[in-house]
Parts: sequence; structure tokens; C-alpha cells
Amino acid sequence: MELAYIPSPSQGVWHIGPIPIRAYALCILAGIAAALWLTRRRWVKLGGNADDVLDITLWAVPFGIVGGRLYHVITDPELYFKAGEQPIRALYIWDGGLGIWGAVALGAVGAWIGCRRKGVPLAGFADALAPGLILAQAIGRWGNYFNQELYGDPTKLPWGLLIDPAHRPPATPNLATYQPTFLYESLWDLGCVLLLLWADRRWSLHSARLFALYAAAYTAGRGWIEALRDDHANRFLGLRLNDWTSLIVFLCAVAYLIATRDKPAPENPIGRSRITDPEAELAPVAAGDDEGRGDQRDAELKA
Repeated sequence: MELAYIPSPSQGVWHIGPIPIRAYALCILAGIAAALWLTRRRWVKLGGNADDVLDITLWAVPFGIVGGRLYHVITDPELYFKAGEQPIRALYIWDGGLGIWGAVALGAVGAWIGCRRKGVPLAGFADALAPGLILAQAIGRWGNYFNQELYGDPTKLPWGLLIDPAHRPPATPNLATYQPTFLYESLWDLGCVLLLLWADRRWSLHSARLFALYAAAYTAGRGWIEALRDDHANRFLGLRLNDWTSLIVFLCAVAYLIATRDKPAPENPIGRSRITDPEAELAPVAAGDDEGRGDQRDAELKA
């Protein structure tokens, strides 16, 4: 046993009578709430109606959850459909297994539907959402901690994660501590939040360029974190499928940033969305808002 390590939680499920309360689900919900909070502040700062954020989210979140689960099941079908497995478990989202890029892809479809209903440009909403989205990922990763899943290789580092015997890989049943990849990714995601807020304040990125920066920054970190993981994963040409997805998304995001570097800002990035009471909406956001676009931009919005 290592002298220093990060302990795993004693349980990830609590019961209120017959109702299970799962830490994984609570982490996902906390992430969604944080994304809503930050996106609402940013949308109002642009001059948009805060209520539109919730309305669009109600479309994006269900689509995103379905997309995340589909990505996981499609890329690891043998976990559910090979001989001896239980296909019904493909529906057990609470056991873990949501692929971020499936969630983003299908969540974007839901957001597009919501934006069309509200008369909001998807690109403008994506830029407002980007920091909140990766903040949600940072919080949601802690669900893997409670499930004792998706950790990395065995390690003797003092911040190694102690995994209970029931959750250890069959190949290393006597090794107790592993790389806490959930923690690495959560910290990386928080760093990306700060990067996006700073970049948007510095350059006022528009036309989905901030969202592209999110995609590039996240996948750059996901690449090295994925290399530390030793859990089950299908491979292609020696790389895990998630590595290939990250590489493709990274290249596409960088290409988009380069291709749109001289694109002028849209005259109306929020479409028909308009705050109903500027004083009530903008006042609480202006106080202590670090992700604003400066006094000049505020004056333009109020005008």
C-alpha cells in the first residue's frame, strides 16, 4: 500500500427509501446547472434575453445525453452485445459511459432546433455557451471518481488514486493506486474555461470561433490524458478511438480558426433575442463579471 494517495469514495449511491441517488447523476446535473449560470450571464452581456438560454438548453441537454450514450455504445459495442453480456445495460446511463463528442454533436442538433424556435443564430449561441460547456465537463468528470472508472495506469505517485479491489482491472488486481485521469481532465477543463474567457475578452471572438477554440483546447488536453488511460478501448492503427476523434476535431477546429481569422463580426449575433428589461438584466451581470467585453461594448449593447 502506498503511503500517500487519493482515496476513492466509500460509495457512489445513496438511497432515500427505494429511490437511488447516484453521485454520477448529481455531478452531471451540477455541471449542467453551472453551464446554465455562466451561459446566461454571457448571453445577457451580449444583450440577449436570459430566458432563451433555458429554452434552448431544454432542447440541447436531452439530445446531448442521447448522443453521448450512443457514441459510447457504438465505439464499445462489445461491452453490451457480445456473448455473455446484457444488451439492456446499454441503457444504464447511471453506470457511466457518455462520450463527449457524441454529446456535443447531437446536443448541437438540439441547440439548433432551440435556436431556430427562438430566432437565435446557432453560431452566436455556441460562442456564449463554450466556456459554460467545458465548465460542465470539469464538474461532470467527478462522476467518474464516484464510479471508480476511467482511471489511468498504475502509479506510485503520491496523488495516485486508490481503487477498491472490485473496480480494479483483472490484469492488475494486486495494484492499488492508479493515475487519477478524471482529476487531470477536470483541472485541464478548468484551465480551458479561463483560457476561453480571457481570449473572448481579449479578441471578442465571434462566428463560432470561440467554440472552435474550445474544441481545439479541449482535444489538445484529451490527447495526453487519453494516453495515460489503460481501461478498455477499441483501437485503430495503434491509437484509441478517442485519440482519433480528438485529433480529427482538433485539426478541424484549428482549420476553422485559420479560415475565419479575417471574418467580420456579425451585426446581430443574438438574432431576435432581446432583453425585456435592460436595467434588471444587465445590472447583476455587470457587477463582478469577468467575462465581459469592456465598457465600450456594454455601452453599445445598452444603446
